[in-house]
Amino acid sequence: MTPDLDPGDATAPPRPRVLALGAWLKNSACLLGPEGARWSPAHGDLGDPAACRALEASARALLAGAAGPVQALAHDLHPDFFSTRLALSLADELGVPALGVQHHHAHIAAVMAEHGLESPTLGLALDGVGLGSDGSAWGGELLWVAPGAWRRLGGLWPLALPGGDVAAREPWRMAASVLQALGRGNEIGPRFSAAVGAPQAQSLQGLLQRGLHCPPSSSTGRWFDAAAGALGLSLRQSHEAEAAMALEQAARRWLAAQDHTARPAQPLPGLPSLERLDLRPLLAPLFDTAPGRIDEAAAGFHLGLADALAAWVLRAVQDTGCHTLCLGGGCFLNQVLSESLCHRLAGQGLRVLRPQTLSCGDAGLALGQAWVAARHDGNATASLQPLISENLPCA
Repeated sequence: MTPDLDPGDATAPPRPRVLALGAWLKNSACLLGPEGARWSPAHGDLGDPAACRALEASARALLAGAAGPVQALAHDLHPDFFSTRLALSLADELGVPALGVQHHHAHIAAVMAEHGLESPTLGLALDGVGLGSDGSAWGGELLWVAPGAWRRLGGLWPLALPGGDVAAREPWRMAASVLQALGRGNEIGPRFSAAVGAPQAQSLQGLLQRGLHCPPSSSTGRWFDAAAGALGLSLRQSHEAEAAMALEQAARRWLAAQDHTARPAQPLPGLPSLERLDLRPLLAPLFDTAPGRIDEAAAGFHLGLADALAAWVLRAVQDTGCHTLCLGGGCFLNQVLSESLCHRLAGQGLRVLRPQTLSCGDAGLALGQAWVAARHDGNATASLQPLISENLPCA
């Protein structure tokens, strides 16, 4: 069970009591009120009917045990999640508003809630997928977040997901997507035919060429999949994040053998575009990696990604004046990436906040949903629209 959150400053104005029902993966519900945060048990992924039944039972138990009336329900933007449908049903039953909170906004808000942050911040949310406010699949987002307002500053370069959701289970598809994005689509057949079969490789190449059944996504997780596929570390996954973990393990092997004290600090790359961080230059050399240098290439991908993200964040600092950064999303379970990024940002005058007692992944998401809904000052009804501000003050 996720630990309770301290209610914080007792002199602050009381916030509405909100029940948040999380998203889809690693689901937990959270009741946030003047008394602090109370959590349900972990229910797991909502693709399991038993987990759905457990979530409803937990939600009703939290409502029954609340110290006062619940004034709002919070849920993910995705309309088809069981957690969303349950939130709308319970809100209707109670006669209270329900507010949809964008997935990555909630990730950053969870960190803000845990640290008691009530001032504007930058947020870097890196994960597998979450429905964006524009209806597309997000997963590598740079945000500006304040109580009651937020804005997406930029996202990772979107990759095509050939075949849709199946691409998340087969990293070779993401590697093929990168080859197509690099103008090297003619290499897909020769590179992958032996492993997946010539007909499937050729069919996938055709989909990418025509852009059929290839929805775009800015997901960081899919970039990790592509890197693992390019290096031959994982072509098909038997469980979530298997490819990313194989890539991290390879990077750890190489880094453990290095004399870090002898490696000079490298200057940060030039500040990139704020709207789109293009990772294609990081992937291109992976396809030409010699068999004996795979671990080194995996480490190079991690370190290069940390450099690029650090430069992206500093561009946002320059543009917004914000000097606080919250890190959220399941990709920060990758310690090589997390430690490398924080190292690159050290000494840059930033206050970098990470989850301490909560998971950086979806298990802690409900707290962020509740935090956002409690700070929404409108009379919300069931809505899938985010709270967005066009102004980005940080002073």
